[in-house]
Amino acid sequence: MRQYILKDFPLDNDSLKLGETIFHNANGYLGVRGNFEEGYPEGYDSIRGTYINGFYDYASMPQAEKLYGLIEEKQTMLNVADTQGIALSVDGETFSLFEGTVLERERLLDMDKGFTLRRILWRSPSGKTVRVSVKRMASFYLLPLFLVEYRVEAVDFSGEVKLISGHKGDVRNYFDPKDPRVAGESFQHLFVQSVKEQDGISMITSTTSKSGLTVVSAVANRLVTGKGQAASERSFSETEAWETFTFPMEAGDSAVLYKYTVLCDSIRAKDTEAEAESLMGQALSMNVEELYRHQEEYLQKFWQDCAVEVQGDADLNEAICYNLYQLVQSAGKDAHCNIAAKGLSGEGYEGHYFWDTEMYLQPFYILNAREISRNLIRNRYSILEHAKENARLLGHKKGAAFPWRTIMGKECSGYFPSGSAQYHISGDIAYCVTAYYLATKDLDLLEECGAEILIETARLWIDMGNYYKGKFQINAVTGPDEYTCLVNNNYYTNALAQHNLRWAVKAVELLKEAGREKELCAKTGITPEELAEFNRAADAMYLPYDEELGINPQDDSFLQKAVWDVAAIKEEEKPLLLHYHPMYLYRYQVCKQADTVLAHFILEDAQDLETIRRSFAYYEKVTTHDSSLSTCIYSIVASRLGEVEKAYEYFGESAKLDLFNTHKNTKDGIHTANMGGTYMAIVYGFGGLRIKERGICLNPVIPKQWQGYKFRFLYEDASLEVIVDREVCRISLLKGSSKELLVYGETYTVEPEKQLEIEVKWN
Repeated sequence: MRQYILKDFPLDNDSLKLGETIFHNANGYLGVRGNFEEGYPEGYDSIRGTYINGFYDYASMPQAEKLYGLIEEKQTMLNVADTQGIALSVDGETFSLFEGTVLERERLLDMDKGFTLRRILWRSPSGKTVRVSVKRMASFYLLPLFLVEYRVEAVDFSGEVKLISGHKGDVRNYFDPKDPRVAGESFQHLFVQSVKEQDGISMITSTTSKSGLTVVSAVANRLVTGKGQAASERSFSETEAWETFTFPMEAGDSAVLYKYTVLCDSIRAKDTEAEAESLMGQALSMNVEELYRHQEEYLQKFWQDCAVEVQGDADLNEAICYNLYQLVQSAGKDAHCNIAAKGLSGEGYEGHYFWDTEMYLQPFYILNAREISRNLIRNRYSILEHAKENARLLGHKKGAAFPWRTIMGKECSGYFPSGSAQYHISGDIAYCVTAYYLATKDLDLLEECGAEILIETARLWIDMGNYYKGKFQINAVTGPDEYTCLVNNNYYTNALAQHNLRWAVKAVELLKEAGREKELCAKTGITPEELAEFNRAADAMYLPYDEELGINPQDDSFLQKAVWDVAAIKEEEKPLLLHYHPMYLYRYQVCKQADTVLAHFILEDAQDLETIRRSFAYYEKVTTHDSSLSTCIYSIVASRLGEVEKAYEYFGESAKLDLFNTHKNTKDGIHTANMGGTYMAIVYGFGGLRIKERGICLNPVIPKQWQGYKFRFLYEDASLEVIVDREVCRISLLKGSSKELLVYGETYTVEPEKQLEIEVKWN
């Protein structure tokens, strides 16, 4: 049973905001923070929000220096409506956890059934006791639907009960001028155009201030009591709608309010009001239990495919389940959206999409949720024209430079040294296309959009780079380490560019072999001469190497700088970016996060194992891990090097980040990339899984703190399960055809109904 339960949760401001994140409801299309329906008293700083993935407005981002090409406008994800509000009064006394006496309180997240639950036993100031239970669900079956089941039970009184259901269109985004991850000022991005009622459904239509988008929120209330009809009254203002139910209750009676919210946006629908009306009709036509059943069925399939478990650490296993559940809640389910840095749990980073998707999240979806993976690639393809425009803005005559941070395709990075200069995102996206193909052999997606992405990103590298002393070099870029900006020949970027160039050629060859290349060639204008140039640049790619140290320097100048004593950094000085000027950081050997070490994970065959070992040891000493994206990568590479206990130490720091709030900032939203990194650290790290051109490779190890672990993954037409204990690695083919795989470098074949058993090597 996958559940997270929090009893007697505290009611201080920070704990409430943390609970809003931890118990948020989302399905990839919409997300609703876990606010109390009744709200908080004045003085509490709540982040009350409802979000649609990919729905945005523009906000100005003025530059102090008006230089050509600097970004002065960004997109920001919007808080679109407040339909959470439900107020309860018992004989005129308003229900609140901050008044009267709270006898019991509990919050629950059920990850098998896909809902959150809040249970409260409350005694009013005058002594009337009521039991309140609030069940909330963002439907995976009907994505625009958010359902609240508000149940009231009279424990020891008889009297009049009121439920007031609110629908508020005049909402704004959260802002905090002291936090660079959220908006620094309050703007009104959304303006209510109309408030209507139709057949008992309130509909609020709003439009954005600049992007020209429309959103409709529709609300229907259905009250069920055991004492016959309740009195109902509706009221409206220019921006809000309310429905008030009044009914008598006696001790032992219960009543349930089912509150249906449907959201509809103009990105996906031409007539938003008509679409919202149709979707609400669909929701209301179904029995509530049927909606719950569909939710459970969706998650049953999800858990069946991914099934990751650890034996020997209950807290860790709970955190792993939570992280994986957030991955299915956060991921866009259509080509109109992607995965925001905070999922749909909060407004951190303003809902922008980063390289996190390809390098930290797609590794999970590729192996466990292919339809999601395909849609994420299609989303990147949908903004390919914007990426080409961005390349021209940056001075390139050809190719596609994908934006560092975006929602609809245009760059949102105002600080280009650690934003737009991170050209590696184009290589990351290309890498993801090839990783998806290797795991699925899906020629259809390669023909539909994957090959075109590979060609246009390969063209970028040709335009960016130049030959010097026979080597192809790429200058003035920033790698993943944002403490080292605008350098020449960042190892990670160059290695990815090499991979990108080679796979652009391979993609055309694969389609040509299948007789499916004509449309691609006609659309892109790719020629044999251009493909030959791709190969020539890849073969001549300069990958920095230091003969004396036997490592890959992060870039041409990295080893020339003074070394920052990372071990001496005080906790109150972390993260460094909030305490030191960027120029100061750029002059030192100090890394915010994995850079060359990340390249050694994803492109491990580019170097021999001893070079990777020496590089890992070197960068360990100068990396602060100020980014939540870092320790999981160090864990993976440590596992690959046989340093299992070190891998465990790095893994433990990242896996519990959100559920246990280890960085004290989960209130702003979950860290989706870190959650993907947790999965990667188990499957790619301890499990040693790699999907290469030659097929499946496994090098499982196990930390001494665990009794065992297991995971499942999809490969081509097959579903496989790997179970590792302290003695044996067992590999089973759950469905599909027989597969050949390498385990510890030796070839095996896994067949139906024949489990492989291989002794675990401890390195």
